[in-house]
Amino acid sequence: MPWSQTSPMDQKIKFMSDYLRLNLSMSELCQLYNVSRKTGYKWVDRYLRLGPAGLEDRSRKPLHAVNATAPEVIEAILETRRRHPSWGGKKLLAFLHRRHPRLSLPHRSTVCDILKRHGMVPKQRSHRRIGHPGQPPTGIYAPNDVWTADFKGHFRTGNGLYCYPLTVADGFSRYLLGCQALGSTAVHEAKPVLTRLFKEFGLPRRIRTDNGVPFATNTLARLSRLSAWWVRLGILPELIEPGCPQQNGRHERMHRTLKAETTRPPAASRAAQQRRFDTFRAEFNHDRPHEALDMQTPASCYLPSPRPMPDRIPPLEYPDRFEVRYVSANGGIRWNKAWVNVSTVCAGQYVGLEEIDDGVWNLYYSTLNIGRLDERTMKIEDAFGRLKRKNV
Repeated sequence: MPWSQTSPMDQKIKFMSDYLRLNLSMSELCQLYNVSRKTGYKWVDRYLRLGPAGLEDRSRKPLHAVNATAPEVIEAILETRRRHPSWGGKKLLAFLHRRHPRLSLPHRSTVCDILKRHGMVPKQRSHRRIGHPGQPPTGIYAPNDVWTADFKGHFRTGNGLYCYPLTVADGFSRYLLGCQALGSTAVHEAKPVLTRLFKEFGLPRRIRTDNGVPFATNTLARLSRLSAWWVRLGILPELIEPGCPQQNGRHERMHRTLKAETTRPPAASRAAQQRRFDTFRAEFNHDRPHEALDMQTPASCYLPSPRPMPDRIPPLEYPDRFEVRYVSANGGIRWNKAWVNVSTVCAGQYVGLEEIDDGVWNLYYSTLNIGRLDERTMKIEDAFGRLKRKNV
């Protein structure tokens, strides 16, 4: 035989049934149901006014907030904000305290809540969180495994113009591939230099740089237009951690010698400074013994890459299991009839998506995993940010 169960609502209905029979007094009825007379009269009153619905439990939420801000204070805050739309809660309180010293003004956080509640605080646009892959894990075992690239600061030449030396070296042999005096760190100045080096020495497997322009930006996988071009050539970009120049110590040590021998004092012009760089490069590669190479010269340990620079970059290709999408000029793709922001760096190219879970897709630019698309939010999470949190 199952246990008989009754709910509080059933007990109230039985209470009212016994009350309407008039067989028991209110005191006896309340004692039978183990409630106070005050509660009993309350149930009776609600039942007579509202019927059975009056016996339902009511919210215990107070009708009035004890510490609520007075309406006149709210109106004064809003009126002052309308006159001074750039003022925040702190300035509004100071102004109202001088104008209305008798008003009981709330705390600054309450003023900010009032402004937000009445739509006087503009909503901040959420920005994609960009992480970092961490310390470069790649070992350097042969020439052209890793090239290192960096800008050796900037300085003024004798004619007052700035000079930005772009240096590129082979990480294994320390061979200084190029040292070019440029007028800025813009992509349109750095790309021709790297194109010439690729044609002369072939393509490396990776290029290690810092996180500054033009090598990296604050977008998915920290890709820039320059590093995206490397990816299309089959070169993977490799970033050191911010504030850790020792992770590219071989290149920084070369910079120290370069600066001491060519920029103190600077040359009269950028062309004259370039002649100094060319002289230094020839001596550094062919004459100067290197201690890390057992006193051999970098030129004796370096061989050009067997991967030539192609005359025409082939289009990006992805495996058959990938979903391929075209990145429009505004940096987005169409996915399930919705627009998803990717990156303007990939504009005009195709990206591949590989499903790894139900509604979760890895986003690839060539062979580089740059993010993860979640169909529930229709947003792409940065690949480096995901890796960083996973390592933590």
